[in-house]
Amino acid sequence: MDRYVALLRGINLGATNRIGMADLRRLVSALGHHDVKTYLQSGNVVFGSDASDAERLAAGIEQVIADELGLAVPVLVRSARELAAVVDKNPYAGRETDPTRLLVAFLRTTPKPSSVDALTAPGGESVAFTVVRREAYLHFPDGGYGRSKFTNAYLEKKLGVVATTRNWKSVRALSELAAG
Repeated sequence: MDRYVALLRGINLGATNRIGMADLRRLVSALGHHDVKTYLQSGNVVFGSDASDAERLAAGIEQVIADELGLAVPVLVRSARELAAVVDKNPYAGRETDPTRLLVAFLRTTPKPSSVDALTAPGGESVAFTVVRREAYLHFPDGGYGRSKFTNAYLEKKLGVVATTRNWKSVRALSELAAG
């Protein structure tokens, strides 16, 4: 049995796409997954599964959410091993002590190299970014993500892929939960 993390995009933000974590745990468990845990209220689910295809796992979770809750929510899945590699390979982790200034945008697929090459910070914002396959590492040295225009939606538009972003504290916590 392998461990996975499912990252739901755009839930529990304001009044739309509301999903209770107890419901989310129930739905993921109903798919036959084991030891299902949620982290925070923003759609992070850690679980064990005998399945090994992350795309099929994501599609199954998306489908059960649509069928049971009537919501179209993109789901991205990473294995515990993949998430540990994300933590180990963050090029900005050693430069920043404030985890609120570090984020990772998880991408559904690897963006086209031309899209990555064309990616720039909007309006001259002070943001450093590195895109490596299906992750975009973000560093906001002069402030937080909340005031930036370099948002998840901006990344999706510029890279042409579905994304969901987590702060560094959450990424590390999810990696530890998945490893445990």
